[in-house]
Amino acid sequence: MRICLDTSAYSHFKRGDPQASKLIASARLVGVPSIVLGELRTGFLGGSDPERNENELQAFLDNPVVRVFDVDDESSHYYAELVTDLRRAGTPVPTNDIWIAALSIREGATVITYDQHFNLMQRSGSKVLQVSR
Repeated sequence: MRICLDTSAYSHFKRGDPQASKLIASARLVGVPSIVLGELRTGFLGGSDPERNENELQAFLDNPVVRVFDVDDESSHYYAELVTDLRRAGTPVPTNDIWIAALSIREGATVITYDQHFNLMQRSGSKVLQVSR
């Protein structure tokens, strides 16, 4: 399985959530969008131990099955389609999450998330696995 982590999924994984841990351990590809890295590092800087959190993130990124998903021209097309679909449906979603969904579509990966609003983007071609809290 190819997965794409939302910030909430990485955070749950780091807290030892068994569902997140199982999904990550069983994936043949774990994508971490650059947008998620920005959200995580913002949290680290506001937290009590940014250096430890950064070191743990770097160790995670160094795993051979983990790959950073960067924004590119192709993903911008998926982003535009998602935004247009969401506007037409009158269902706003945070911009960063639209980018995460666009990258997952480009990579053919399933978004792993604890946030329900990702389900609003499924009709546009993204695959979402909503993990229970």
